[in-house]
Amino acid sequence: MRFHILQQVVFEGPAAIEDWLDDNHHSITKTKLFQGDALPAQADFDVLIVMGGPMGVEDFEQYPWLVRERQFIQQSIKSGKHILGICLGAQLIARASGAAVVKNRYREIGWFDVKIGQENFPSLLKGVFNQSIEVFHWHGDTFEIPEGALHFASSAACVNQGFILNERVIGLQFHIETTPASAALLIENCGDELDGSIYVQSEAEILSDSTRFIRINQILSRLLENIVMDRL
Repeated sequence: MRFHILQQVVFEGPAAIEDWLDDNHHSITKTKLFQGDALPAQADFDVLIVMGGPMGVEDFEQYPWLVRERQFIQQSIKSGKHILGICLGAQLIARASGAAVVKNRYREIGWFDVKIGQENFPSLLKGVFNQSIEVFHWHGDTFEIPEGALHFASSAACVNQGFILNERVIGLQFHIETTPASAALLIENCGDELDGSIYVQSEAEILSDSTRFIRINQILSRLLENIVMDRL
């Protein structure tokens, strides 16, 4: 299957997503927006993955590619693509679908539980999440739920942690693709945000237990498997 990845910054790559796609012999192409890469034609990919980044969805002056990226996401939704957005990627999907993206009450960085509501779960999400999962977070903004989407995840610090639109477009505020190496890159590039506030953990806390990364990557694997099967 042909996966296309939109990457916002050099230090937030697909991490465990790329590992899984390689291991399962799927085709991977990327648009590295930060270096001016062209976007593909809709006919050239099956599944779109939109990665995170430190910018806001409306930071057009500093990151002018956000304009064409939003338009591309809108086109991908209309053309019936399966889409997975993570963190900023989910916010971009929400904004492209007409929902607002605003400052969250709290900055949320580190390992915190997310509650999963499983009523009316579409097949794409079945078997992926337990009712409560510890996942990795790094965000200060939050999305509102797009009209017609199912809201299925929340945390103590952030009510809107996940949605699915049209049974094939998934937005996750939290991270399940993070590895120890990609977390270290985030800390290296955005470590000034580790301010010790109520929902912000220290570098030591974030990196203390490598099994946490294994567990979230297993969730990612189940989700990607479901996407592939649903797309067939």
